[in-house]
Amino acid sequence: MIQFLIVLASTVIGQLLLCGLLHLLPRLGGAGRWLSARLCRAPGLDVVVFCFTTLPLIVGPIVAGWWGLLASVIGMYSTLVLWTILHELAHPEARNGPRIIKINNKMVGAIPNLLALFATSWAVPVFTMIRLAEYLAYPPLIWLAKFPRYDHSKWVNVTRHKFSGLIGHDRIWCLYCDWMTGVWSLGGEMLRNVESFWCPIRFHDTSKCENCRHDFPDINGGWVPFESDMKTVTDKLTEQYLSDPKPPTNAWFGHPVRLTVKGKPVETQSPTSP
Repeated sequence: MIQFLIVLASTVIGQLLLCGLLHLLPRLGGAGRWLSARLCRAPGLDVVVFCFTTLPLIVGPIVAGWWGLLASVIGMYSTLVLWTILHELAHPEARNGPRIIKINNKMVGAIPNLLALFATSWAVPVFTMIRLAEYLAYPPLIWLAKFPRYDHSKWVNVTRHKFSGLIGHDRIWCLYCDWMTGVWSLGGEMLRNVESFWCPIRFHDTSKCENCRHDFPDINGGWVPFESDMKTVTDKLTEQYLSDPKPPTNAWFGHPVRLTVKGKPVETQSPTSP
């Protein structure tokens, strides 16, 4: 029990101190603002998210086994609630003004709304694994299959904390969605290259084609009909990856690197080129 309480207290205190540091950084002059900006974008953001969502789940069990895992989970949720309360108390005007939580509570009720939000938090390990795959599983495809590189910071970043009046409860959940959306979208972008490179065939299930076309535009933008044959498939691959002008990378069919001007890839054009 003592170890349980130690892990619980350490998690809460450590994470509240980290919250305080993140709030303090932008007030420490140019260097602080520079570091704060870096921590809002990958890879700096990955470190921050790791400290809040994963590190306690590693340290807790090491210190106290299964009880340590439970203590770290309780500690993380306790920090979330405590920070929410403290942040809202620090912004009374915004707290008493229009709020997302107030409208959501009217739509579904306060308790169902809170329970639904906390239910979404169990998806964090899933997004963490997706993020890990973006770091570990995709880079070999850049080297081996000549897939396009991506600047992760343009996808995985958070900016909603700059939105006026977004405090406490609303802010923390909006930041969660901010991070989650970028991670998910970057993963989807990477998968577009995988699907079009290795499997450019429409699905037999037309409803699946319709449901997936938003995330995989090549379904309606180049993949061959299911009723066709393998020669059609190989011809499509030849057309997209081997025919001139060849794309600079083996990107999915609608990728921006395939845009050309007078037969030359746009990304190789000089700024003054027509």
